[in-house]
Formats: sequence, C-alpha cells, structure tokens
Amino acid sequence: MYRAPFPAQLSVSDRRVIDNNATDVRVYQVWKGSNKFFLGGRVIFGPDVRSIFLTISLIVIPVLLFCAFVSRRIIYAFDNHLGKLIIFILILLTVYDLILLLLTSGRDPGIIPRNSHPPELEEDGSTMSTDWLGSQSSAGVPNLPPTKDVVVNGVIVKVKYCQTCMLYRPPRCSHCSICNNCVERFDHHCPWVGQCIGKRNYRFFFMFVSSTTVLCLYVFVFSWVTIKKIMAEYDCNLWSAFLKSPVSGILILYTFMTAWFVGGLTVFHLYLICTNQTTYENFRYRYDSKRNPYNRGCVRNVCEIFLSKIPKSKSNFRAMVRVDSSSLFGSTMSLARPMSPNIRKKSFDIETGKRQAVVAEDFEDIHSQIDSVGGLERCGTQPRHIIQCENSNWEISPNISVMSAEFAMEQGFKDREKVCKKGH
Repeated sequence: MYRAPFPAQLSVSDRRVIDNNATDVRVYQVWKGSNKFFLGGRVIFGPDVRSIFLTISLIVIPVLLFCAFVSRRIIYAFDNHLGKLIIFILILLTVYDLILLLLTSGRDPGIIPRNSHPPELEEDGSTMSTDWLGSQSSAGVPNLPPTKDVVVNGVIVKVKYCQTCMLYRPPRCSHCSICNNCVERFDHHCPWVGQCIGKRNYRFFFMFVSSTTVLCLYVFVFSWVTIKKIMAEYDCNLWSAFLKSPVSGILILYTFMTAWFVGGLTVFHLYLICTNQTTYENFRYRYDSKRNPYNRGCVRNVCEIFLSKIPKSKSNFRAMVRVDSSSLFGSTMSLARPMSPNIRKKSFDIETGKRQAVVAEDFEDIHSQIDSVGGLERCGTQPRHIIQCENSNWEISPNISVMSAEFAMEQGFKDREKVCKKGH
C-alpha cells in the first residue's frame, strides 16, 4: 500500500538489490508533516508543542498560589468541611482542565494522508469546475483542475486541489501551513495547545476553553470572598485587605483579565457551534450574506459536535512500511529543517542548473584560449585518465557529480598546463 511498484525497466538483479537495501520502519518515522511524535507514535503534537508548557504553567501556577496562600483563609472562614470541599473542587477542575488540554493537543486532529501520486481526473463522482473547463485548449493535454464542484445539501461547493498532499481536499478541509497537513473540518491552528483544531479534537478544544473559563471564575470569586472576609474580620477598607492578602489581589487581577479572553473565546465558539461554522469559514466565507450548506438547525448542530461519534484516525502512525535505506537516510537528515518536497525539488533544480551553466561557460572559455596558442596539439599525447568502477549500482547525488566534475576539470587543466610548460 505504501510502497511504490518497481519500474518495468529494472532487471531482476536490480530488484534484488533494492529489496536488500529496504528497511522496515513505522509511518511516524518517515512522516512528511511537521508534527512531533512521542511514545512510539502513539501521541502526535504540532511543531510548536513547547507552547503547551506555557499554557500548563498559566493554569497550574495560579492554582498553586491559591492553595498555598488563600486556601487557609477559605477553610477558616467557612465550615471546616465546606472549606475543604471548595479546595477539593478547585483541584478537580484543574485536573479536568489539564486532561482536556492533553486530549486536544496530543491526538490526531483529523489529518488526511497524502497520496503517493496525483489522482485521476475521474476517480470520484465530483465534476470539474466549469471555469477550468473553459480555460483548457483542445490541442493541449489537460492538467489536474485546481478546483472541483461537489454538491453538499443541494449547494455546489468548490473543493481545491492540494499540491503538497496531491489530493482534492474534502469539503471543509484545509491545509495547515504550520503542521504541513490537510486537516478535515479545519477550524484553526491554536498556538496555546500547539496543535491544529479539526474534526477529531474540536469537541475537546471547546471543553478545554469553557472549563478554563469556569476555573478562572472559580478562583476569581473565592479570591474576592477572601478579601470580603478580611474586610469584615479586621473592619478595614479594600486597600488594607489587599495588603493583608496580596496574593488574593494578584489572583483577582489575573483571573479577571484571563476570564475576558477565554470567556470571549467560549462565547464565540458557542456561536460557531450553533450555526455549524468553523473559525476558518467564519473569517473567509461570511455565511451571513449567503446560505451555509452545513447548517442543519441549532439543536442538530450542537448534537453533531457533542453527541456524534468521533471518527477513527485515517493515519495509522505505528504501521510498518518498507522504505529504501538511502531515502530513509535523506529523510532523517532533513528533519532538522522541514521543507516541502516541491520547494526542495525546485531549489535543487535551480542550483544544479546554475552550476552546470557556470561549468559549461568556463569550459568554453578555457577551451578557446588553449586552441588559440596551439596548446591542445602539444599536449595531445597526454593520456586521458578514466576511472572505472566494477560496481555500477552505486548511486551518486547530482550535487556530488557536479562538484566532482568541476574538480576533475580544474585538476585536468592544471596537469595539462604543467606538461605544456615542460614541453617549452
């Protein structure tokens, strides 16, 4: 499935050599996206996974400060059992929030596997775009159209062709430039969780944002309760109460600002859920002025997000695949800086073309200079050095070939120049 067939021109011995050089690896080890894998491919994160540590610290540190400096006053102000229950609920909310964060960040958001070759023009029942059909000439061979028309609930929707993944994106799918993957029902790439938000983790993302809002309001309310208890106990004003419990004042300010951010995000995504939109669609298409083909009513839209079964991942990252050892070495060398295959190929072709052009121009100039002084006749007795290799199955990269050609040509001219000087 993952292995390309052998070309027809390969002999039996060549196929046997390729089979001997093949190595069995797991899919995540040769994954072309920018994702980070842990636990043997069981957990998948985005390339900015380090941002999750910042998010965890922004959640855990305020809770630790509350438990260390404010909880004692809460237990003392309320009944003993009630005060402990308040602290216990706070810890449960924090653990629940962190679990939702990991479920959002550490799972496949709905990545569509890449194709090993471009699709055929009539692989599915969709039709080609009329704009593209009108622009094609009858004499030329048509290329893959950039868009195709798909009918969704009686509305024609254009789906685009992804040059990187070599597939026509399904409706509501988009290519994430950060993760370098096509994600089904793409919503956005969230830097706070370090992962794309798509069809398989949007539910957990909304639950994480809403639970963070509840956690902020919980700490905010009981920090204010602590200040009110201090004002009543010491019969002082608000400023004096802040001086007696400065951590409570800091938590009030911090949770107030944070609650506005995550609370506004919760309300916005609640609106998107009720209207069956994604963040990407809301900012790009603006369904307010035209019909939304995915809107089935508020109740059905909510049920689709929270009550529908989460589909299985389309990529088995732990599956074994057979790859060539040389390609595996090249892929590991390129992990330090991910690059699109198209960009890598274009840059390589341009660089190789430049080197070959320079070599050809230098060779013609030197050749004309030697011909003008008759150097080739005097040095014609110098034998040409040819190196032959018994093993013809070695593969040399084009960069090394060009560099060796430049070095050999330069060294050959130096040797001929020395012979010519001796002839004089």
